[in-house]
Amino acid sequence: MEKKMETIKCPKDITEFRKIIESKKPVLVDFFATWCGPCQMMGMVLDNFSESYKNIDEVEIIKVDIDELKDIAIEYNVMSVPTLILFNDGKLIETMVGMRPEEELETKLDALIKKS
Repeated sequence: MEKKMETIKCPKDITEFRKIIESKKPVLVDFFATWCGPCQMMGMVLDNFSESYKNIDEVEIIKVDIDELKDIAIEYNVMSVPTLILFNDGKLIETMVGMRPEEELETKLDALIKKS
């Protein structure tokens, strides 16, 4: 369980969020709400993914609670949760709405790692 805390971060504010997404690593952001059932399921997928993904040291995975950090959700036009957004070098690469399987996340992140 300790590994999850290290691999999935929860920024406290927009400044911390921007610092993370502007890193040189690809960043996967999970926009979620605590009251959202599918978000809880996606959270379990991300927990498993962060433990099994072979390139976890080469990416950042973060979670943003849309109720706590509304300004970030508004800035990125998050209208439904869960919404996953991929960033690379601070640039938005892709937005995915709804549940996503681990295999899809692995494929997308591996492609970004290869580009770096």
